[in-house]
Parts: sequence; C-alpha cells; structure tokens
Amino acid sequence: MSARHETGTENTTHRVLVLGAGYAGMSAVIQLASRVKRREDVQVTLVNAQERFIERLRLHMTATGQQLAELSVPELLEGTGAQFVRGWVTAVDADARTVRIDDDRVLHYDTLVYALGGVADTAAVPGVGDHAYTLDSLQDAEMLADRLSRLGSGTVVVVGSGLTGVESAAEIAERHPELNVVLLGRKEPGAAMNPRARRYLQSALGRLGVRVRSGVEVAKVLPGSVELAGGESVAADVVLWTSGTRVSPLAAAAGLAVDERGRIVTDAMLRSVSHPDVYAVGDAAAIRQGYGVMHGTCQGGMPTGVHAAVSIVRTLKGKRPKPFRFGYYHTPVSLGRHDAVVQFTRPDDSPRRIHLTGRPAVRYKETVTASPWPTFGRMKKMPASGAFWPHGGRFTRVTEGAE
Repeated sequence: MSARHETGTENTTHRVLVLGAGYAGMSAVIQLASRVKRREDVQVTLVNAQERFIERLRLHMTATGQQLAELSVPELLEGTGAQFVRGWVTAVDADARTVRIDDDRVLHYDTLVYALGGVADTAAVPGVGDHAYTLDSLQDAEMLADRLSRLGSGTVVVVGSGLTGVESAAEIAERHPELNVVLLGRKEPGAAMNPRARRYLQSALGRLGVRVRSGVEVAKVLPGSVELAGGESVAADVVLWTSGTRVSPLAAAAGLAVDERGRIVTDAMLRSVSHPDVYAVGDAAAIRQGYGVMHGTCQGGMPTGVHAAVSIVRTLKGKRPKPFRFGYYHTPVSLGRHDAVVQFTRPDDSPRRIHLTGRPAVRYKETVTASPWPTFGRMKKMPASGAFWPHGGRFTRVTEGAE
C-alpha cells in the first residue's frame, strides 16, 4: 500500500489524484473521499481548471442568456476530506506517476482517476476553429449568448443533429424568435428514437421555426457561410458547432494506450490496459460493454466515476475490483423551456416503444438534469447510495476474448 518518492524515502500515504471535475470526476472523488475519510493513510485530491462546476447539460441555456446557479466545486467537496487543487493539467507522466499543473507544479500519485472529458471536434473541418462557436465551457456559452443578443436579425446555423444540436437549436429559436435557425446534420433529428417520438421531436422543431436539413455534410465554415460537401453555400451570421467530439491529447502523450479517438482503453474494471494504476472514466474512456463501446452521457459517466472509486477502495483493502457493467435507460431531450421528449431505451441504447412528451417530459428532463446535486449529497452521507444503476443484463456481458 505504500509508495516511494523519487528520493527513495518511504511514504505510507496512498495518494489518489482525480483529474477533472465534470459529472464523472465529481462522482469519483465524492464517492471515494466519503468512503476513506476516516483513513489517515489515504489522500484524495481533485484537480480542475476552475472552481465553478460547469453544468454541461445546461450550457445550451447559458448560450441563450439564461442564468444558471453557481455551483462551487470546493463547496461540493465539503465534508468529504478531499483536497482541491485549481489549475490546468498540462502533462501526465504515467510511468513516473506524476501530473504537471500549469507547467510549474508537479503532483505525485499512486492511483490516478483520469476524467478529463471531451470537447467539440473543431479540427476535423476547415474553418470551425476560426469561425464557429462551441459549447465546451461556460465562457464559450456566454460568448455565444452575447453574440446572439447583439445580432438583432439574421441566420444562426447549428451544425450537428445530435442531442446537443437539437436542444441548442430549439433553445435559440424559442429565446430569439427574431432569428432564423437552421439545423444541419448527416442524420435526421431524433434518428435513434422510435418513430412516434421522432415525429414529435421534429414537429416541435417545426413549431419553433427551426429549419432542418438532414443528409448533409459540412465541408468548410467561412466568415459568413457554411459550405456543404456538394458545393452549396448556406448563409450564416452565426455558426454553432455541435458535430463530433474529441478528447485531450494528454492521455496519448502520457504513454497510455488509447483508441483511434484518443480515449483511454480500459479493462473491464475501468483500469488502463497499459497502466493499471490509472482508471479512466466518463468521456475520456473507451469502455467496452456487450453492446459495444459506451458513448459519452451523464447517465453513464457518473456510474463510471462511482465504480472507479469503489474499485480503488476494494484494491486498498486487498480485494480484486469487480467488472463494470452499465445499461442505458433513457434519452431525455429538451425542446425549449416548455416542451421535451423522453425516449426510454433498452440497455444497448436502442429505443423502446414507450416515451414521454410535453409537460411530463419537461418535468422528467428537469429532474434528470438536477439529479447530480442530491446524488452527491446522498453519497457524502451514505456512499453506497450512489452505487446503484442499471447493469444491463445480457446486453452488457462481454464474451471471453472480446476485450
């Protein structure tokens, strides 16, 4: 259980570093710290670039000028015994077990939880980085809100017909009826939903005045337009990019085994296949289940963080960690502040027949979006309360040799 510094002197404190205070990282640090706070031989530290917790699920609201509650990471950690370090992670050395913060501070670890999630992929298409807005941070969303408030009239093009694109287009159209909102994407909005839920979603976008163009691919973003793969140009005063995500190159640079998208490849216990003292959670991890590799969502991210924490505690007790299993159960989508659709799913994320729409869906969606805070509070008092989620039955079993 002990670790050694580079000087060779023995250190009897097991140091756990958690990188990133998103939904997965916060779940990991609160779960772990609450379980080990009476142990003097374990030190838990969370590293994050800022003290404010960013509600990624609500950034499309921030982008339209709506004020969100200010949630403090240090306050969320109160009572757990976890330490907080504010700073940017600039390098990880997986062999030396060190993390560099802001290029001028080095932290050592015995176990690392890597929870530095994904951001919009602005490199795949020319011009995106220079001419498009994203929803990667609170600052990004506030910059977009300011631009929209000053626009007066014109066209906003939202690129990406996935859930973030749909929610953003609906929110902008509802809050700024003076603007023309165009939603561009390869697939039709709600493509993964059952036909009735999909029709409802598309009808709601129509009622809000969103013009949808599916089956298109953006080839280039220019200062005043979006160029499609076929050569057609779509005029745009503002472009919001929600198509595709990428992860930080830090993991690959650290020597950790990553997949083609830069995500850390994990074993069944969520440990790096190349460095088992590193756990990867949330969007930063390529986690295989029986139905395939998990995609990034809050509903899956928080359980990965909790599972990593429980696995670390088991290891500290000399026990073997258990495999992680997770099955999806819903896809809630807001359509402005007064409408929504919730598609219930099978564990492999395929749609069931049942779904909610209208006000019941709005209430359901808001309950889901607000659920991390009571969950974190319960985990502080009763850590085991956070360790329940759908395991997915046969859908999540990984056959021998499939990893």
